[in-house]
Amino acid sequence: MSVETDREVKRSPASGLVIIISAPSGAGKDTILRRVLARDPRIAYSISMTTRAPRCGERDGYDYYFVDCATFERVRDSGGLFEWAEVHGNLYGTPREEVDRLTASGKDVILELDVQGMRNVREAGVDAATIFIMAPSIEELERRLTARATDSAEEIARRVARAREEIKERHEFDYIVINDDLNTAVEDLEAIIRSQRLRSSRQP
Repeated sequence: MSVETDREVKRSPASGLVIIISAPSGAGKDTILRRVLARDPRIAYSISMTTRAPRCGERDGYDYYFVDCATFERVRDSGGLFEWAEVHGNLYGTPREEVDRLTASGKDVILELDVQGMRNVREAGVDAATIFIMAPSIEELERRLTARATDSAEEIARRVARAREEIKERHEFDYIVINDDLNTAVEDLEAIIRSQRLRSSRQP
């Protein structure tokens, strides 16, 4: 996998936050984010651009912006991506225009990135709060993946192995949310966001 990040982005205290969320598969990230987004209208989710084909039920402009390789590369090469990555032969990226538009309007924007994506955004000097969400144990994570009944045993084993590697990097993040109890995890994430809004550097 290769990852690139474009030029540094400067943000004023009046603009919205950039919040980077990372989590292993099975940690419950999507469920937590759905609740937080439903409860706080000041938070927006950044839709990524990808060259992969839509999966069953996915909608363009809602789940992803689905584009061909030529379009993706044109946007990327013109500096139009906040960050981008190549994963398993497909390109993924966060459109800069959307992030800038949302934060300029005062919205706090959530970016879902892997550990490497988080590193590259941070290295670019972007003032982002970084949060790692994890299950209380690797055994519980494996149980959740198995309970989904959507993946083969081989795929579950692959996801668990990847999760072990991701968890090793958790202390590179500003915050760690352990999703043992869903309601508590939602409240923890909301508390982190509120604390970021109250930083002295962001006050008028």
